[in-house]
Amino acid sequence: MNLESPAVSPDRYDVVVIGGALSGGATATLLMRHNPGIRVLIVEKSAQLTRRVGEATVEISGFFMGRVLGLTQYLNESHLVKQGLRFWFKNDEVTNLGEASELGARYLSRLPSYQLDRATFDEEVLARAVKAGAELIRPANVTRVELNSGGEQVVEYKYGEATRTVTSRWVVDASGMAAILARKNGWWVSNTEHPTAACWSRWKGVKDWDGRELAEKFPMWSKAVYGTRNTATNHIIGDGWWSWWIPLKGGDVSVGFVIDQRLVDWSKQEGDKLGDRLKGFLMKHPVAREMLADAEYCEEDMHWRKNLAYYSTTFSGDGFVLVGDAAAFMDPFYSPGMDWISFTTSSAANLITQQRQGKPMTELIVNHNRDFAISHRRWFESLYKDKYEYMGEFDLMSLAFRLDLSLYYWGVVEVPFSQGETALYVPPFSPPSGVIFSWLMSTYNRRFAQIARRRRATNTLGRTNKNQRCLIPGFTLARSDTLRIFPMMAEWMWLEMKEGWRSW
Repeated sequence: MNLESPAVSPDRYDVVVIGGALSGGATATLLMRHNPGIRVLIVEKSAQLTRRVGEATVEISGFFMGRVLGLTQYLNESHLVKQGLRFWFKNDEVTNLGEASELGARYLSRLPSYQLDRATFDEEVLARAVKAGAELIRPANVTRVELNSGGEQVVEYKYGEATRTVTSRWVVDASGMAAILARKNGWWVSNTEHPTAACWSRWKGVKDWDGRELAEKFPMWSKAVYGTRNTATNHIIGDGWWSWWIPLKGGDVSVGFVIDQRLVDWSKQEGDKLGDRLKGFLMKHPVAREMLADAEYCEEDMHWRKNLAYYSTTFSGDGFVLVGDAAAFMDPFYSPGMDWISFTTSSAANLITQQRQGKPMTELIVNHNRDFAISHRRWFESLYKDKYEYMGEFDLMSLAFRLDLSLYYWGVVEVPFSQGETALYVPPFSPPSGVIFSWLMSTYNRRFAQIARRRRATNTLGRTNKNQRCLIPGFTLARSDTLRIFPMMAEWMWLEMKEGWRSW
């Protein structure tokens, strides 16, 4: 039910969810599915959810949205099926799209993932949670949360001119980057090892990667790929930065960039308007210059955010649990945020369900905090720590991407597809087996960053960034596909013998 007034509902709930976007709506849905008769209140600050970063999903979040939340038909009707990831590189010799080195798939994707208009998608998830039985109050701002371990939690919110206080056994913080509980309780920590910043908007008039104009202008480029490029998440890459290009249903394209502030000085970009500065920055890349030639950004949908990465030192207690961006945010590269939502919401709903079944909470809370703290740290070190050092190098990124993708399929994606949704109760890289994948991934990530630093010092960056193409046939969940990692490991060893030893 959607409450018009806070006075019509009793003031005691089993669970209060702060935030009604995907994390909150999904957690509420799972709670009601596994706990018939549970009373769940969702407190959402907005009258209407708006577009946000996080439009692209990958295979785990595709599994979660389709098979766990049951949204496959809706996704196919209202959003775009995503065709993997694609990357474009340049050096000073690259003058046009056809000359830029390309990394991506040759064929269509094997497993489902999607390009989402988050405003409509999140509203759909929230509406289904309400239909399943959750109570929703909006727009309402949470003004106070009092946590009492093992007891009744107190939540105060303002709705219009009225203030209401409710109690519940559990509070789920799904407040996104507001991270209400983490900030209030001193758990919120900025990840200063990863000082990234982002600027983005939605655009109209961006060229079609699969259109006739580009096919006629660059015929050999067009013939190289058998699938489609336009519905992939295209990444235009530079030294220390990358740009995402995500098509949305209806024709808009989400375009923005992320920079490592140690490598790129955004303050030197020219332009009075933020949108003009964004466009001017992107137009220095020949691929972006081609695609944005006739495009216009939406001035009302322009955003800038510094110091993106952060995490909470506490993820749960006996009476509260943090999910999605309220728990941590690493980096939008590879679209991990939706996977993080899949694991945190599934684990949160399971934790609360176990308490309601009478399970002792002390060990469960300890394990939950341990697993997500270790998962976050290993996830960051394996994929993102200093990755911007070598991100702009076609040869290094081609090898890193194939290794990352292979290990993602082997160690993360295969598990829920074979074991079912309960596999989402255990986050990736968590103990005990996660240490093997983490060690391997963090080792080659660190080595590639060291190699790139030496290239930067010797002014040899970008040597392979022109007229090269790495087109991947695609991964499946067949066990035999895991063997493909061994030739990649051999490539890494050859790289070390040929060049890497100079940076040891």
